[in-house]
Amino acid sequence: MSPTPEELYPLILDSISEGVFTVDSEFRITSFNAEAEAITGFSAEQALGHKCYEVLRASICQRGCALRKSLETGEPQRNVRVTVLNPEMETIPICVSSAVLRDREGRMIGGVEIFRDISEVEALRSELSGRRVFGDMIGASPAMQEIFRLILDVAATDASVLIEGASGTGKELVAQAIHDQSARSDHPFICVNCGALPDTLLESELFGYERGAFTGARASKLGRFQQADGGTLFLDEVGELSPAFQVKLLRALQEGEVQPLGATEMVRVDVRIIAATNRDVRRLLEEEKLREDLYYRLCVIPIHIPPLRERREDIIPLVEHYLSRLEVRTGKEIREISPDALTALYDYDYPGNVRELTNILERAFVLCHEEQIDLIHLSPEVVAGGGRGTAGQAEGDDKAQAPFSEGTVGEAAADFRAAGDTPGVSPGTGREPWRLKPSEHKLLSSTEDRADGMSHSSRRSSEQGPVRPEVQRLLAVLDAHGWRRGETARALGISRSTLWRRMKEYGLV
Repeated sequence: MSPTPEELYPLILDSISEGVFTVDSEFRITSFNAEAEAITGFSAEQALGHKCYEVLRASICQRGCALRKSLETGEPQRNVRVTVLNPEMETIPICVSSAVLRDREGRMIGGVEIFRDISEVEALRSELSGRRVFGDMIGASPAMQEIFRLILDVAATDASVLIEGASGTGKELVAQAIHDQSARSDHPFICVNCGALPDTLLESELFGYERGAFTGARASKLGRFQQADGGTLFLDEVGELSPAFQVKLLRALQEGEVQPLGATEMVRVDVRIIAATNRDVRRLLEEEKLREDLYYRLCVIPIHIPPLRERREDIIPLVEHYLSRLEVRTGKEIREISPDALTALYDYDYPGNVRELTNILERAFVLCHEEQIDLIHLSPEVVAGGGRGTAGQAEGDDKAQAPFSEGTVGEAAADFRAAGDTPGVSPGTGREPWRLKPSEHKLLSSTEDRADGMSHSSRRSSEQGPVRPEVQRLLAVLDAHGWRRGETARALGISRSTLWRRMKEYGLV
């Protein structure tokens, strides 16, 4: 005999991998599925009949409750990040969505909240933060860390900034970060590409126009200066401006006023200017393509972003960041990259800088139908290498520049083991740990495993001494499933979030 729909509903709710609970109009919990029990640590018996805020104790319960907003407005709330407390008073980050429940006649009878544990995501965010995440920028190199420090100093002032850097290095991200950290962050951040428009269009774009100022001007339009009033105006590719237009821009900057086309009066504006160029500013000045007075007006504080090939310490953190972002965006469970592919990415010169790196990884995601990106998923020019000979010779340290080039994986692992525990020196490199590049940390570990076949559990046992039985059992299951957390959790009969918490407790992540 087939089960009735009423019998199926609880089974369906308990089989999904997200926490789900429902409340009545008084916010008393009326249902609480199995994953909600696993994430919160409260059983359904403990939760049913209680107010939801008594059980979840979320960071938004008193103010900004997503479920309350849904019940008050009738609109669903999606992907709200909050933290809840479990019975042990530990904080658990979750992502919440809520909606109204209605009966067959359309009357509101309560609400439903769906949530998922994002401990892994937050742990990744924290890990990346340790590598100096700033806004949407990621950088482990000394050059980027210095830029991050400079951003904080610059943001506290209204001084004009000129950002120099090759195409694709992230000049707009730096400008956005300065704005976000400044007192103007509540006001607009307006971007204008000065190289994309001729002078006549650029003038109307920046300064605006009045109705009838020219043929087709049927209504007045605010210029970018007025739109950015109180905020920040970002002038990208300012090196492409014609000398004639530079004079008009200089006047606006000096006077703090603009005159829309067709207007008879000046309009006062309060705007912070950030400019950027991918051209060599010194050469532009020498060739008189950039006015000195405009340059000194724009360049109160210069910021230079080096190309990616000059800050290779940033490549691995960027790869990890974009892998996680592409996994979420595409839905593909690709969380790893092989040591050979990682080495190829590290060795490539990136003429298109960070923008090219994102394109390379996106292409790999399209071509990869497995759980790991390998060399076959990378473009031929990346696999062939980026011609980095001069950089290595300049430093006189080939290993520092290309830690695991072709044919040296086994040798590197042998060096790693042979080095033993030399005090103050990282095995396999002959250099102090703080001198290692991020890829060397990762690839040394990967190649050691490949060369000697040691499992994660045996390596930990040899390094850390006796391991508790429950940790040994967990390590055995992890090893059996290649440390893939989804498969390991299913084999143990627990949720991914529970597995994650245990791994954190045992120091396995």
